[in-house]
Amino acid sequence: MKVKSGYFTIALVSIILGLMLAVQYKVTEGNPNDSSARRMQELVVELKHTKEERDNLKSEVDELRLSLDKAIVGQSQSNEALLTELDKARQAAGLEAVKGPGVIVTLNDSTRTLQPGEDPNLYLIHDEDILKVVNELKAAGAEAIAVNEQRILATSEIRCAGPTIQVNGNRIAPPFTITGIGDPVYLENSLRIKGGVLENLNFWGIQIKVEQANELTIPGYHGTIRFKYASTAKER
Repeated sequence: MKVKSGYFTIALVSIILGLMLAVQYKVTEGNPNDSSARRMQELVVELKHTKEERDNLKSEVDELRLSLDKAIVGQSQSNEALLTELDKARQAAGLEAVKGPGVIVTLNDSTRTLQPGEDPNLYLIHDEDILKVVNELKAAGAEAIAVNEQRILATSEIRCAGPTIQVNGNRIAPPFTITGIGDPVYLENSLRIKGGVLENLNFWGIQIKVEQANELTIPGYHGTIRFKYASTAKER
């Protein structure tokens, strides 16, 4: 009887322990503190992922900014190059004022007394005289030329207009000042060459003054340039 009583007691204790373990499991499973701990862990994981995404986005933004800076610098350099070429083109076309060494040629009508029967026109400066001086300066390598502040272009006209001379559609009167930028010594020597334009003018008493200048300024052309028949010939 004592043995059976012992078995019964052990069984009863086992049952009670099982019930206690079951109750403890239920209590632990439904513990709000444990649920909060799991939620906190989930939030920590989400925060970590968010930080990683933020760091990745920051890296992309930095790369985009670097690319943008490079593009801006490249565009700025490209624009600067275009502006430089445009300035050169405007300068070559005579649309910009330029400065440099050169010569200043001043011509005025002769003060010589006319002899009976002489033609007074022989002692006056004509359009062809100015044109000869301009052509001589061009042949000597003048890079820019002006007549009484009128810039000489490929399309400029120098012609007689009654008692005055017309340049670029503007009437000018003596004294005539012709300026040319280039090698001052070479320009003057070309003008004073024996049998040249200045020697012929001097024969008729035309007043001539040639000065070399270390720096002079020649204005740009400010008129309107129109091409009615000429157009750019583009090659394929």
